[in-house]
Amino acid sequence: MLSGSTPATKLSVDQLLDRFAQGTPRQRRPLIKQIETRAEELAAVGPDLLSGFDPDGDDWAAGWILQVLQRHQPQALAGLIKSATTGWLTAESAVGLDYGPLQQELLDQNFEEADRVTSQCLRELAGAAAVKRGYVYFTEVPPMSGIDLVSLDRLWMVYSQGRFGFTAQSQLLLALDGRYERLWPRIGWKCDGVWTRYPGAFTWSIDAPEGHMPLINQLRGVRLMDSLLNHPALVARRS
Repeated sequence: MLSGSTPATKLSVDQLLDRFAQGTPRQRRPLIKQIETRAEELAAVGPDLLSGFDPDGDDWAAGWILQVLQRHQPQALAGLIKSATTGWLTAESAVGLDYGPLQQELLDQNFEEADRVTSQCLRELAGAAAVKRGYVYFTEVPPMSGIDLVSLDRLWMVYSQGRFGFTAQSQLLLALDGRYERLWPRIGWKCDGVWTRYPGAFTWSIDAPEGHMPLINQLRGVRLMDSLLNHPALVARRS
């Protein structure tokens, strides 16, 4: 119901949910604050609150509703999340990784800790040698499980209003003609030619620049980031 004439401030909770679920990202933006101010009404909807969303998809509207409830009506989540250990969004792994902890950190908007968990997941996907040394070589990226990289990407997208994740970073890079030297300042990883200092100078909130998270260590050049964003599983998500 996107074309109705009812003013936004007069929407019933059902109308609000319908517009938020069916709207384009641009149409949703003005409704973000209203979703938060009506958390109590949303909680009263009950188990059907997220019936219009697919836990196997990557619709950030569902993630924002869950984050709002987590902050204001956490008791309502029990009837919405299928498992307290895995979370609402389905996040598959081909190698047995558990993405429940990452989903919980993102739900809580603990973005700094979520970034650390993501880095650990990438090391585990790269293999025992990467786990031992504490970082990933770009040559270790192509064999990584595409299923897992997509799960990581979806989790970040769903719980960031679509602002963070590998796909968000890829889209920005494409818009900048593939020029990494233009991407770094655009996503807040570099300022006036100087790398942003980790972790204190990064913005660990939803107000960070688009594409700001998850972080990839750039001190060794662009090859790791380039290998990651060009992994076939992530390239397929852009097409």
